[in-house]
Amino acid sequence: MIALTTAQIISIVIFLIVMILIISEKVHRTTAALAGAVALILAGIISFDTGVSHIDFGTLGVLVGMMIFVAVVKNSGIFEYLAIRAAKIAKGNPWMIMVLFCLITAVLSAFLDNVTTVLLIGPVTFTVCKMLEISPVPFFIVEIIASNVGGTATLIGDPPNIMIGSATGLTFFDFLMYDGPAVLLILAAAMVCFYFIYGRKMGVAEDKQASIMTLHAHEAIKSKSLFTKSVVMTVVTAVAFVLHGAVHIEPSVVALAAIMLILSRAEVEEVLLDVEWSTIGFFAGLFVVVGGLAETGVIEMLANALIDATGGDLFLTIMIMVWASAIISSFLDNIPLVATLIPIVQTMEAAGLDVMPYWWAISLGACIGGIGTLIGASANVVLAGISGKYGYPITFMEYTKIGFPLMILFTAIACAYLVVRFCVLGWM
Repeated sequence: MIALTTAQIISIVIFLIVMILIISEKVHRTTAALAGAVALILAGIISFDTGVSHIDFGTLGVLVGMMIFVAVVKNSGIFEYLAIRAAKIAKGNPWMIMVLFCLITAVLSAFLDNVTTVLLIGPVTFTVCKMLEISPVPFFIVEIIASNVGGTATLIGDPPNIMIGSATGLTFFDFLMYDGPAVLLILAAAMVCFYFIYGRKMGVAEDKQASIMTLHAHEAIKSKSLFTKSVVMTVVTAVAFVLHGAVHIEPSVVALAAIMLILSRAEVEEVLLDVEWSTIGFFAGLFVVVGGLAETGVIEMLANALIDATGGDLFLTIMIMVWASAIISSFLDNIPLVATLIPIVQTMEAAGLDVMPYWWAISLGACIGGIGTLIGASANVVLAGISGKYGYPITFMEYTKIGFPLMILFTAIACAYLVVRFCVLGWM
């Protein structure tokens, strides 16, 4: 029996209370996280300066920069333009439209946050489905899944990856090289599943398909000048992320966002209102709460317990981390989960273990786990809300009976990929 100190007990109790409040949604998650941080400081567990030192400003900088960037770019109409072009390329064929919208959602989610992607793609999807006189629900469910899968592939695609990248120094290229192959395998499996779940049943009259050809993509462009600048700056941003590891310069997302603001001549106050400051506050408070566990030695105890349980075995630790991350992330927010796991893995590294495979286990597990249920990720809730607003409510069970089995399949694929790569082939 391990004897806990008073400080450790207090830090654990505060952490658990914060988690319960976040899960229950009785209190806004930002309020819960910041209240937890204040409670730790008032209880004397950590000082204010120590708490601030645990805030990962690299993660916050990337989040704020990308939010500003997207707030400007979305006003160009580029996302709606892509969706309409895809529908016309498919010539109104509903199955081909589903495939292309799925791919667009996955690719956009790799470079934008998932919520922004579904907010932009959702209304266009409904318009197309309305013209075809078919239910948009299957399309929305497919896009929810695609947004979670696509966001797994890159450093900036999903908050867990941003947090892992900032904590470890892993680059955009690293995420593409390690998570990318797994995402491609999962996307291929997803397409096969979607065909058997939805594709075989899809069929619309020829006159309805022809109506799609009357759409004009160029009409979606709100500003030709901003559209051109958005395309250029999106390419520049992508290149900057890919190359920053090679040239050993940190990606200055905030600087790129500032350049975009200058080029667009947008109203700064209006753009800054689009930044989800509550999310930034949530991250800051959560970092402090987890920092309390680290400062009191609880994180080290958890890391040692995991090492003792697995004996440091690579295969067993990968399996535990992938499946635990995926199942938990299906029902809970993956951000606090990853915020807790990061210092545990760092402690394991300090103990002399090669933890590189574990970072990818957490990344794949936490991101893919969000597919499992309607509350698994923010994008799921947002797109379900859009569907309900249009008169097509998606219930928890309606989504879960599709999402959860697919999450299990995709997690198994990710697990097999990691085991083959690290345990069989030894590719580090």
